[in-house]
Amino acid sequence: MNTMRKIFDKSSFLVPLVAIILGLLCGALAMYAGGYDPWLAYSSLLKKLFGSPYDIGEAIRAITPLIFTGIAVAFAFRTGLFNIGADGQFIMGMTGATIVGVTLDLPWYIHAPLAIIVGGLFGGLWAALAGYLKAARGVNEVISSIMLNWIALFLSNYIVGTYLVLEGQQKSKPLHESSLVTIKWLSESMGNARMHWGTLIALLGLIVFYVVLWRTKKGYELRAVGLNPNAALYAGMNVNRTIITSMFISGVFAGLGGVFEILGVFGYQTVMASSWGYGFDGIAVALLGGNTPIGVFLGAILFGGLSYGSAGMSFGADVPPEIVRIVIGSIIFFVASHGLVKFFLKPFMARRSGKSKSEGGGAR
Repeated sequence: MNTMRKIFDKSSFLVPLVAIILGLLCGALAMYAGGYDPWLAYSSLLKKLFGSPYDIGEAIRAITPLIFTGIAVAFAFRTGLFNIGADGQFIMGMTGATIVGVTLDLPWYIHAPLAIIVGGLFGGLWAALAGYLKAARGVNEVISSIMLNWIALFLSNYIVGTYLVLEGQQKSKPLHESSLVTIKWLSESMGNARMHWGTLIALLGLIVFYVVLWRTKKGYELRAVGLNPNAALYAGMNVNRTIITSMFISGVFAGLGGVFEILGVFGYQTVMASSWGYGFDGIAVALLGGNTPIGVFLGAILFGGLSYGSAGMSFGADVPPEIVRIVIGSIIFFVASHGLVKFFLKPFMARRSGKSKSEGGGAR
């Protein structure tokens, strides 16, 4: 219970909440300066999110990969590592799932789990490479992982374009039906929104994130190495192995995000001109969520909802989608600027503190 209080204390919710409000206000000011109606824009965004079962389903679909990449980045942060390579691991997860889905033809109860496992391993091993470079050669994981993002993109394009490509197209052959993880009955009930089992697994991933880090011996070692590698080494922990393990687990989460975009949403993989950016959005989600399971979940809902709802702002209020990026950027700025947020909170907290003291004095 004490652990839960430490993870989910008042400040872990209050600061992000104020940052969100300030970010929305900055977005409103940007809209007003551009001659747009902020009230109409935000109401159009909410209408897009909750206007129909299809929109609700598609919003959930947009939130799901952000949960995976948010967990990936938050897990690494909690163990003292900055996994900025979640984008590349996401792409490698996509590629691993595509290879299994296209090249093999197996019963569904073998094919789909195998594609999920292989994709997760692709993402994990890609991240473990950055972990190995840090542990064995002292290479900063920020530099190696961001370079591995580009290598993953072009390697993925090479594999798809050379071995899996559909004749005359810039995409892979369709995956076999047996490898897909769509939920047809739920999709039909929600206006054919692209619903899949990855959403449930993402929610389970939040539980795994908490249990592994705060309820297992290995999680204690991971956090100890992150807090103080020298003290952990003195205590007899294998620091290098722990770094690689941490990056591997982080990469598995990011890879699973890519897996379910292929197996649950598209059913094929394209030759990409650039990455989708889910890994970098995951950094924002983890930062907003304070690297906690519930925080990551709420952060993914916010960012996924803003991204999907931006179409409603464009059609309903003629607001360009770039305004949404201003809102997201403002939120990230205020979350990162804890001192600035606390400056806004200080008068309210001081008033509340003074009230509590006066009540305490009256009681005496």
